[in-house]
Parts: sequence; structure tokens; C-alpha cells
Amino acid sequence: MKDAASRKKQAERKAKKMSKATVIGAGLAGVEAAWQLAKAGIEVELFEMKPQKFSPAHKLSGYAELVCSNSLKAMRLDSAAGLLKEEMRRFGSVCMIAAERCAVAAGGALAVDRDEFSEIITKLIDENPLITVTHGEVGKIPEDGVVIVAAGPLVSDSLAADIDNLCGGRLSFFDAAAPIVTAESLDYESAFTQSRYDRGGEDDYINCPMNKEEYEAFYEAITTAERADVHAFDERHDVYEGCMPIEAMASRGADTMRYGPLRPVGLRDPKTGHRPWAVLQLRRENAEGTLFNLVGFQTNLKFGEQKRVFSMIPALKNAEFVRYGVMHRNTFIDSPRLLNADYSFRTRPGLYFAGQITGVEGYMESASSGILAGVNAARFIRGEEPLILKNTTMMGALAEYISSSESKDFQPMGANFGILPALETKIRDKRERYAALAKRGLEDLETN
Repeated sequence: MKDAASRKKQAERKAKKMSKATVIGAGLAGVEAAWQLAKAGIEVELFEMKPQKFSPAHKLSGYAELVCSNSLKAMRLDSAAGLLKEEMRRFGSVCMIAAERCAVAAGGALAVDRDEFSEIITKLIDENPLITVTHGEVGKIPEDGVVIVAAGPLVSDSLAADIDNLCGGRLSFFDAAAPIVTAESLDYESAFTQSRYDRGGEDDYINCPMNKEEYEAFYEAITTAERADVHAFDERHDVYEGCMPIEAMASRGADTMRYGPLRPVGLRDPKTGHRPWAVLQLRRENAEGTLFNLVGFQTNLKFGEQKRVFSMIPALKNAEFVRYGVMHRNTFIDSPRLLNADYSFRTRPGLYFAGQITGVEGYMESASSGILAGVNAARFIRGEEPLILKNTTMMGALAEYISSSESKDFQPMGANFGILPALETKIRDKRERYAALAKRGLEDLETN
């Protein structure tokens, strides 16, 4: 009888714990997760280390601090950023509520007063009766109960170590990513498909050749292009040696790139019958083959300079860049091997991740992941099936990308139309095609 009573008390304690949720981090993803849980009637304990401790990038004591730009990108629905924000609005996003209250003039973009943005969200969270905020650093993920880890890219060392241990060493601390372009924007008349030495599939790589004159012009442009500023907390000299920016490589000599990522050996241009002077290879970024990354082109060039310089390669003259190359501090897990499309951890029921640590990139992308993590944590507590959004929605496509990416070297991704499945009917005009993709996404969101 005593054992039975003890087991009953343990079960009651466990049920009580499971009726609550813990969210670690009050950035954009964390506040969205807490907000969605509270909307579902779930009590939340939200942990935030500020103001007791600040990361090197944060200055405000409030929640959801915008560290870099105050722009949340385009508003128009025929843009990937606009579609994402409209989907978030339909979920009752706390970030969208705040953004619309403190918007500043920014043409077609949604830009905000960053101090007021944080103040509004802080007030909404603090005044929510179902959310209790505990200030102080969390060094370990709680071992039981429903937990959402929404620690940002500058997660504290102790928590990062615990996450790394949980993930079996699959935690990255630096984002060294090459640019990604859309397949439809390439000039195929100036390219050819072939694997080096014909090893692998015939169309595994798209090769973008340059003759001597084109290469020399490219070399001159890349060595004089303007580089992005690097913050002290972004500096990682060990990473730079192991994954050198293409412009740094070029600065070591005129032929260094031709013996590195632009080496032409093992390739023959069918148009000339000869080996090109230099070749940039493009590799598939997704299974559908709608996105390709520039192999070996990790870079610290400013975004505008990347567009200008890399478009000098003939096959990229009209390239649409859905992501520019970056090299900076960015803690993220190997999500395709660790997370499901509802942002749950595959080997531990009740544990979720949200924000940039999952491999979504951008303010609103991080916030959107927090929305889905919060919605699904609430569903888990209530014993309901998870909400897996269709990949025709922007939120669903991002969730699918981070949970089933085809990339061998997983790198973060922001919202773009390249990650959505193609329309059944091809539309040549890009603006009309994007409008049709957005229309389909919003319709599918309503019927999901």
C-alpha cells in the first residue's frame, strides 16, 4: 500500500511538472515560445540572464533586444520576408504585435524603434499572469518537464557545454557559410555539369568556368573589395585557418584560388574541349535542386560587394542570392540530425529548441521558430499530435529545412522562396510567381 501511495504521489508530481513549461532565453524566439504557451493556458517559467549577466552584444535590460539592424525586412506579401511575417501575424505573434506598435518609416520594410520594441514586449511578457520571469544564468538544461531552449547565438559557455554534451558534440560555435543562389537564376550557357574526374553523378555539380582574362578581373575585384567589420566576439583565428575566407585566400597570391576552390583540374568544358583557366563549382543545397551553394566561398565581404564581385563570374551574372556568405560567432546545433519538424529533440520527448540555435537565420525566422516550438510544447502537454506545417508555408519550409536538410555541411538559412516547393504551373515573371507562392502558402496555412 505504501509503495502504491508513493507511486501515486510521484505520478502526481510528474503530471504537475508536465502541466508547466520552462523556456530558456528571452530573445525573440523565447518570448514567442512563452507567449504561445500562455495563449494555450500553460504556465511558463521564462529564464533570462539579463540584467544579471550580458552577452558581448547585448546592452538593453529588456527582452527581445535587436542587436544589429532595426529592420525586420520587407512587408509586401510577394516577398519571402513579407509572407513569413503574415504567417506569424496569423499565429498572434507577440513580436508582430510590438513591431506594428513601434514601426518607423522605412519604405516597404517593417522597421522599428528598437528600444520601444523591447519595452513593449517586456511589458507584455511581464504582465502576462501565466508567465513568470526568473532572472539569472541557466547553466544546465532541466532534466525533466517540458523545456524549450531558446538560447541565442551568444549562449553562455556553461549552457553551451551542456547543449554540446546533449547533442553528442554536434554543436557549432562559428558560422562559416558560403553564399547560396537560386538554380533558375544561373546562366547555363556559361556553365556545364560534371563531377571532378567524373567521380560521382553527372550533374552533381554545376561548373562555372572563367578564362584567363575573366579570372584576372575577378582576382583584382576580390582583393580590393570592401570587407565587413568583425566584432571582437566574432574573431576566431582557428576557424579562419581551417576555413579561410575566399578574399583572404586571394590576398596570398594571384594563383592561390586556382589551386584551391577554383582549381580546374579534373574538369573539361564541353564547349571548348579544354580545361578552363579557373572553375567555381556549385553544389546542391536541397534535394529539389532549386538552391546551390558556391563551394569554398566562405567570405567576410560586405553583402553588396559579394553581389558585385561574384556576379563577375559569367554563369553568375544574373544570379539571385538567397543567402550571402558569413563568418561570425553563431552557436547552432546539427538540427537535421537532432530535431523534428516541430522543433522537438528526437531522443528526448518534451524537449524543444528554438531560435538561431536551430539553424534558422534572421530576427523573424528566429521568432517564427519560437512560435512553433511553443505551440508544439503546449500540444505535447495536452497529449495532442504535433503541428507540422506544410512546406508550402514559409514557417513550414524553414522547419523542414532545419530538420531534413540535404546539405552535408549544415549551415543556417533564412526565409527565401527557394526553399518552397515549385508551383505546379510555371510562372516566368518573378514577381507574379512570388505572389502565387505566397497565396498558396497562406491558403495552405489556413487548412493545415
